[in-house]
Amino acid sequence: MNRSNIRAWYLIHKWTSLICTLFLLMLCVTGLPLIFHDEIDTLSGEPDRMAAVGAPSSTDAPTLKPLDAMLEKVLAGKPGEVPVFMAFDNETPLMTITTAPRPDSKAAEMTIHVLNRATGETTGRESEEGVMHFLLQLHTDMFLGLPGMLFLGLMGFLFLIALVSGTVLYAPFMRKLDFGTLRVSRSERLRRIDYHNLLGIVALAWMSVVGLTGVINAAATPLRQMWQMGELAEMTRAYEGRPPLPPSRYGSIDKAMAAVRQARPGNNPQFIAFPGGAFSSRHHYAVFLQGTSKLTEHVLTPALVDAESGVLTDIRQMPWYMVALSYSQPLHFGDYGALPLKILWAILDLFTLYVLWTGLRLWLGKRRTSTDAHVREVESGGLVAPAE
Repeated sequence: MNRSNIRAWYLIHKWTSLICTLFLLMLCVTGLPLIFHDEIDTLSGEPDRMAAVGAPSSTDAPTLKPLDAMLEKVLAGKPGEVPVFMAFDNETPLMTITTAPRPDSKAAEMTIHVLNRATGETTGRESEEGVMHFLLQLHTDMFLGLPGMLFLGLMGFLFLIALVSGTVLYAPFMRKLDFGTLRVSRSERLRRIDYHNLLGIVALAWMSVVGLTGVINAAATPLRQMWQMGELAEMTRAYEGRPPLPPSRYGSIDKAMAAVRQARPGNNPQFIAFPGGAFSSRHHYAVFLQGTSKLTEHVLTPALVDAESGVLTDIRQMPWYMVALSYSQPLHFGDYGALPLKILWAILDLFTLYVLWTGLRLWLGKRRTSTDAHVREVESGGLVAPAE
């Protein structure tokens, strides 16, 4: 590259990095414990899923209590509330039922009940408080809701630009140096640059994946609204103009589930969205199905069942942007694998923390150095260092 190209890429890398670094540091710090959220929940006394091992594993096994009976039990203890979600663990008889004052209530108003279908007993409630919930909210939207999510998505996009520009500069900078060179005998600044570059290029693929999936996750609400206005509206076109179905006229969930299972016998139900919420229409149970393999279990297929009659009205694959969202959410936190993958995710997270911190230190320590001096440093292949 000529000097003008190097200068342009340097300025892009400098300013995109500076704008997003503090927020990326926060995301890396809060993301580290969230990688191990399952293990931390177990240690902190959350409902132990292993206690149910040995009981029937299929959600439609004859020995499991009916879904209608489980819902009736929960609603009896929450008078005046309506069901919003019903979710399943396809490896154990545990399930959750979410209730709220209204179908479209905010998350803070909802109560999540954990039940065991093998015994019919309530095993507890999932708390929306505590350190892990605080970290998740801070990591997701900084307690600002959708504006916070979109802002962090923008920071993630700037981070991706910083990665691209940093990679473009890395090639000419290392042109006359061996890969992995650490000039430990020279100044502290050069040592910091070498560690910054080495760990950055080692973790480049991971940072790119996590950055991209973070941007996609930040757009979850707009993507879901796009699905509602597009695919979901098309699936429920025949119900346009009808008044919302009141909860008193909800039909049997077991009947709805049987209709879906008959249509798609090779899939497992992940959760049911009740009428009036963000994931369903005002007249349907939306039964979201998942595949049975580690890969396909993250891709959801919605089946709409008339909530009053229990008749299956439509079932179709999610559009590509919702499939991308389904894959990005577990990939972002390393939930595709077991503990070894999470440990790898944590190590690469620490690498990224170091890269961000050293980048900030380099900027703070070299503010008196001109842009042209840094351009000459890159142009020389790392042999000419600007004056300290």
